[in-house]
Amino acid sequence: MQYQYIENCTSSLNNELVQRGWRRFGKYYSRPQCDGCSECKSLRIDAKNYTFSKNARRTFKKNIDTVFTIQEPTISNEHIALYEKYHKFMEKEKGWKNYKIRPDNYYELYMAGAGKFGKEILYYIDGKLVGVDLVDFLDDAISSIYFYYDPDFRRFSLGRYSIYIQIQLAKNFNLRWIYLGYYVKDCPSLNYKERYRPYEIMEEDVDLDETVNWS
Repeated sequence: MQYQYIENCTSSLNNELVQRGWRRFGKYYSRPQCDGCSECKSLRIDAKNYTFSKNARRTFKKNIDTVFTIQEPTISNEHIALYEKYHKFMEKEKGWKNYKIRPDNYYELYMAGAGKFGKEILYYIDGKLVGVDLVDFLDDAISSIYFYYDPDFRRFSLGRYSIYIQIQLAKNFNLRWIYLGYYVKDCPSLNYKERYRPYEIMEEDVDLDETVNWS
């Protein structure tokens, strides 16, 4: 990985970096730089031209009573408990490496560096926090950073629902793109992103003073 640590990153610089395949976690920006391999492809959904499918409408119907709020990133005991519950589930379900997160770790990953652009979308069912979606609002896009949810509520397809909500928000605010991070063709944890069509793939890494090409 190639890293940049940026103190007080501006909205415009954040926008330029995300457009060029950088991912933000806290004040750190990173992108893959593997010798002899370029399988990690930055993918963005064309939200403006996205049409919700029958499957999407079924997901919206399942979540007709799900309530969400958008605010600046926060931390609470509820956040930490939900985060750990999700990762324990994914450790068993998909073999993810699990570790206990401390409040200061959580702050550094998801709250630090948020500036004016970083937000969290909180999802509630019957008053219970069931999902947390960390995003950045860019000049013409939403950058999807990380989503975690309560596995006891997975019948609501909350991961899929959170992406549909991002697309709907982009349409409402006249934002063109949803940056979903990296797509890897043969990786089940990453290749689900190609379901959301139309989308574009970034052709190659470029520096800030170079023109970026998406196709």
